[in-house]
Amino acid sequence: NIDISKFPKLIAFLKRTGDGYQAKKSKILTKSEIDRFLSSADDKEFLMIKVGLILGIVGACRTDELVNLTVDDIEDVGSSLIVKIPNTKTKIPRIFVVTDVGNMLELFRKYLSLRPPHVKHKRLFCTTKQENLVGKNTMGKIPSVVASYLKLPDVACYTGHCLRRSSATLLADAGVDITTIKRHAVAEGYVENSIENKIKIANQVLVGTTTSAITKTVNVSESNIPSNINFENCTNVTFNLNVNK
Repeated sequence: NIDISKFPKLIAFLKRTGDGYQAKKSKILTKSEIDRFLSSADDKEFLMIKVGLILGIVGACRTDELVNLTVDDIEDVGSSLIVKIPNTKTKIPRIFVVTDVGNMLELFRKYLSLRPPHVKHKRLFCTTKQENLVGKNTMGKIPSVVASYLKLPDVACYTGHCLRRSSATLLADAGVDITTIKRHAVAEGYVENSIENKIKIANQVLVGTTTSAITKTVNVSESNIPSNINFENCTNVTFNLNVNK
């Protein structure tokens, strides 16, 4: 290894040649594309890919975080999975939740059930025989495998970073604020990071909402409107309603 800090002219040259360079960002997977892959791809061939995709998208996981996941890091509480990422890039553990959307929990349980009892290691992701560990390169190819199956263009542009980018994009599309998006992908330690809030975030990633919508039609006539309220020339009106059950 050569320490280039001893060559100031080389460093200056590299900085000049790098001006204006923008690294290519990974493409993202949309919700419909994720759903299509999970529902149509054959479990016999793609079960591990499906589980990696689910955990990677819902948890905004880095490739090495998925590689290092163990069976002890995931708690199945029936209605959801509580996933702990003990070793992160920021050295701060974090937790996320996978809720019972579609058949995601069923896919995880099916994959875990195929694990032979004699396997000595506890790593979650293994080869089809559950004996050899799956490495970072294999995990990093999950998005491109999905893109290839779906016959999406530019398959090579779906890199390992696709999982984190897709997760953040799905949250943004659901109307989540940037602070929540950052907290989802970074660290523990916030008051808001309760399990209940993580369930809401998981639902926002997977279905684009936190709770089921309640719609009620209310007939409003001029006789119901107080005389001191005038809606003429209004383009945007916000109503705050107090509902007594």
